[in-house]
Amino acid sequence: MKTLGTHNYFVYILTNKTKTVLYVGVTNNLKLRLYQHSNPNVFSNAFTMKYNCCFLIYYECFSDINLAISREKQIKGWNREKKELLINNFNSEWKFLNDEIE
Repeated sequence: MKTLGTHNYFVYILTNKTKTVLYVGVTNNLKLRLYQHSNPNVFSNAFTMKYNCCFLIYYECFSDINLAISREKQIKGWNREKKELLINNFNSEWKFLNDEIE
């Protein structure tokens, strides 16, 4: 995983095991956030828990939180087809990348 400097922010896309659901998020600690998505509070009603989205298939790194938030909002506004094109250009096999994050 390539980082930019002392402050790194990540826009990421998760999916479920059957790759039918997409979730877009932003964080400053991708490894910790992936752990939290994979081990949610049992009382949580979070989208990722409800739809079992804990598999990383896409991410981008930013050094400015405002740019990261803006990009997250942009991607969230896209339709499924446009999100799939983004993922395909980054990870054409839609491999789960969780174990590649340091």
